[in-house]
Amino acid sequence: MVVTALLFAVTAALYASVGFGGGSTYNALLVLAQTDYRVLPAIALTCNIIVVTGGTFRYTRDGVMPWRRALPIALVAAPFAWAGGRTPIPQHVFIGLLGLGLLVAGLLMLTQRERVIAETRHTSWRDYSIGAGIGYFSGLVGIGGGIFLSPFLHLTRWSQARPIAATASLFILVNSIAGLIGQLMKLDWAGMAAATATYWSLALAVLVGGQLGTHMGLKLLSETWVRRLTALLVLYVAARLIWQFFTR
Repeated sequence: MVVTALLFAVTAALYASVGFGGGSTYNALLVLAQTDYRVLPAIALTCNIIVVTGGTFRYTRDGVMPWRRALPIALVAAPFAWAGGRTPIPQHVFIGLLGLGLLVAGLLMLTQRERVIAETRHTSWRDYSIGAGIGYFSGLVGIGGGIFLSPFLHLTRWSQARPIAATASLFILVNSIAGLIGQLMKLDWAGMAAATATYWSLALAVLVGGQLGTHMGLKLLSETWVRRLTALLVLYVAARLIWQFFTR
């Protein structure tokens, strides 16, 4: 548990520095640690909430959170994240979907190019539809979804880099809460609480790591390099999960 907690802290610091929560990697690390897959999403989503709460506060304090545009996308996706959390899924399928999701996310992060643009475009029904789809998948496998939303918003020139990072942070927070409620409703609440209580050290680890990442910002490494290092970590874990999926 000590090694896992340390890895959670490092993951939280890396992800928090670029506005993400780290839920995808938390889930993968727990899978590799042979944790009961039924409690994985609840643990990962709880850690997500702890990390991105700080990020959302930071972006709001700095005045870069586009509330009027970001909140509707998050609120539209939230019911779908809840529905995803409520959906039963076999362990084998869970590992396969998580591995595939991580593979896509890692490639998106590795190839993502932030554009400096003079104007932002209007939010469209396409944005809401994509957000809803990401919300359902996120609730299903226990992640926040910002790791998918952010590249999409950059690709479609939705806004500047910092407002997009702020939007992703809020999206992760809202969908993690909705997905966690769905996950808890899917299983016995009392049994879930008892099963996850032994993982309290992971919540503490991401609290410390997330705060370090938030306050450290990008002082040690540029955002590009942090994103690349995080992408390589995600791709490595994705490869492990996909290998496990095909060799079971």
